[in-house]
Amino acid sequence: MARDDIADFGTYLAEERHASQNTICSYLRDVTQFSAYLREHQSCTLRQAGGEMIQDYMSWMRGRGKSAASVTRFLASVKSFYNFLLSAGAVKANPAKSISADRAERKYPEILTSKEVELFLEQPRCVDAKGYRDHAMLELLYATGIRVSELISLDLKDLNLSAGFIRCASRGKERIIPLYHTAVKALQDYVRDIRPQLIADGGEQALFVNMNGERMSRQGFWKIIKYYQEKAGIVKDITPHTLRHSFAVHLLENGADLRSIQEMLGHADISSTQIYTHVVKRQLKDVYQKAHPRA
Repeated sequence: MARDDIADFGTYLAEERHASQNTICSYLRDVTQFSAYLREHQSCTLRQAGGEMIQDYMSWMRGRGKSAASVTRFLASVKSFYNFLLSAGAVKANPAKSISADRAERKYPEILTSKEVELFLEQPRCVDAKGYRDHAMLELLYATGIRVSELISLDLKDLNLSAGFIRCASRGKERIIPLYHTAVKALQDYVRDIRPQLIADGGEQALFVNMNGERMSRQGFWKIIKYYQEKAGIVKDITPHTLRHSFAVHLLENGADLRSIQEMLGHADISSTQIYTHVVKRQLKDVYQKAHPRA
């Protein structure tokens, strides 16, 4: 029965919640591991578990060196799972409802300064096909703040360069994001002059392709990011998500409102966007501490 409940929970996350594949995998792994713990240590099933058993498992996790972040994520997973069972009438109450986890130490995303972004975007040299393509990809990423999975999923039809925007469809929703002039120009050059040279199949719809003419992969793009980080000599650890975070913070610093940033980033909940206000406040505090003579 537990296995069926977990499988049904996965279907619910995918089809009704439109959760990302990473979220689904994490939640199912957490619940599956909890189910195994219950069988071995409590001799009961997921449907029979009570709040004390959930707290015992969290203590068991801490005793085995699990971080506060891992315990907090487990609690989110199991709360969601029991809410699902509750809505399905399989349990009478959510045993995890009133349980809270230790506050995990907040980790703020790495942000590039405007000068670092400028330096990073200057690295691809538009002297060959790879340089033009990479320049267009990085400009687009910083111009829109889209996720890497969304970037490599873009098709040619998602561009409207004459109007200066892209259409991005992800997690069952679609959003329109404007482009600044430099990004439009980089994309025009790539689409008009470079992409036709790269594509192996005339029917290929992918906007960005690798040097074999096939859709760019996440791993391929990761290597591109790391290559240009090293070339730029930037010490900060730049990941494919760094330009997304920098996009959001730089908009916020220059007066954009949170709701607009939330819409452009495709966040379902405003709380996901609010972390960037904390980043800005932390940066201001750092500047104050370094610059004020009495700080």
